[in-house]
Amino acid sequence: MQKLQICDCTLRDGGYYTNWDFDQNIVDEYFKAVSNIPAITHIELGYRSKASGEYLGEYFYCPVYVLKRAREACNNKILAVMLNEKDTFIGDIDYLLDPCKPYIDMVRMAVDPKNLQRAATTAKAIKDKGFQVGFNIMYMSTWASDKEFIAQLKSLEEIVDYIFLVDSFGGVYPEDVNTAVKLIKSEINIPIGFHGHNNMELGLANSLAALNANCDVIDATITGMGRGAGNLKTELLLTTLQAQGKVHFDFNKLNPVVSVFSKLQSEYQWGTNLPYMISGAYSLPQKDVMSWISKKRYTTESIINALQNKKEDNYTDINIPKLTNEQSADEVVIVGGGPNAQKHSKALIQYCSKNPDAVIIHAGVRFIQLFNDITNRQYYCLLGSEGNKMNNETKLFSTDNRKCILEPSPRAMGTILPKHIEDITYELDKITFIENYPDSLLTIAFQLAIDLNSKKIKLYGLDGYDLKSDDQMIEVSAENQLLINKIISLPFEIASITPTNYSNLQEISIYRYL
Repeated sequence: MQKLQICDCTLRDGGYYTNWDFDQNIVDEYFKAVSNIPAITHIELGYRSKASGEYLGEYFYCPVYVLKRAREACNNKILAVMLNEKDTFIGDIDYLLDPCKPYIDMVRMAVDPKNLQRAATTAKAIKDKGFQVGFNIMYMSTWASDKEFIAQLKSLEEIVDYIFLVDSFGGVYPEDVNTAVKLIKSEINIPIGFHGHNNMELGLANSLAALNANCDVIDATITGMGRGAGNLKTELLLTTLQAQGKVHFDFNKLNPVVSVFSKLQSEYQWGTNLPYMISGAYSLPQKDVMSWISKKRYTTESIINALQNKKEDNYTDINIPKLTNEQSADEVVIVGGGPNAQKHSKALIQYCSKNPDAVIIHAGVRFIQLFNDITNRQYYCLLGSEGNKMNNETKLFSTDNRKCILEPSPRAMGTILPKHIEDITYELDKITFIENYPDSLLTIAFQLAIDLNSKKIKLYGLDGYDLKSDDQMIEVSAENQLLINKIISLPFEIASITPTNYSNLQEISIYRYL
């Protein structure tokens, strides 16, 4: 029976969804399964990394106790860790890798093709410590047919033990993989691996093409868990190879861990969809798609529009006039999309009747229908395809009373506007109150308040997120807190008039004004 090598990298690649934290019971179930499947020859545990300024979990750093536990559980496997080449230099090698020596057999490096020679220098230092070295050379679709680049790989023969072709964009086809593997194997004497992404649902077909071209190692993950659209499913590859008579394993050893990770998949929702398919088909970075999807801020239509812009390298946008010569507003009320905006809507309606000069700025359009009948001046901040939520029933009165506001162009997500609001839509001239601003509705709302020369800002329905139950919103929450911290540092009278989870904000009940 043909000897096949499978590298399972679930904990490393799957960490993009869990922030590299996994419950120990899940890890124990994982180790139990993979250690009992002979065809899985390699296990990639996670990253070894330098200190980061943000929270990243256990398997992003792989402390020694993690490595030791893995070695004890999987003593019959080749254990590997990953280094990000762009962040790792010669001076880092000793302290990152010396503690790994009793437990780890291989060090893989994620390598940008343009940094190949620099990576080779680092790899030699790693090799000298006694580790096997694997190069995961990214962006396969950009170099796999480049004979000049492939000729450079010849210089790695005494340094690198494996070269993995990484389909970073998830957009290559089986014939591309077959041709690339054969070409590389004809030119260099280094074992070849293949790491496919599943944007186009070709992870299995591409991996089988690689094997047919005598590829030596295939990367896979349990249930396909991995960055963006995910990877080839380990269980699918094993089932296919078993049906072909190329491997033999006990399905009962595999089923428990698949069941465990299937529950995680229900929670984190990895797998392909139309935006990931587009990013794969046109070799666009899926990290952008993953970020947009995880924030739950953008519709699929917005993401497709943004990808279309990237595909065409075209950030020109429809002609939106600048917002100029607006009447100043001494006081603005910024309406967020939290449940409190609906809960206290009658209070805000009464507040507006008592304060007809207060200007309402909607940071999103979730609850705008609740406030259709108030006569105060209102602005609707839009992002991506947010405007499509403004159906024809929305009362827009006159262009002097109701206006839709976009961030300055060029807009990363592009601009999608329904016809009935085009004539009352304007863009801000610039964002001045913060540098490197988040692409968010709150950014637009705060800048508009500044442009209206407001002295008082009341926040309404800006609840914050329950991060214990919705940890995918951690990044959005952090962005909003950054914006809040910045705005309260400026000379405004600012408070939240409904309950909020954001810190540093004064809370004043809306009911005190009624």
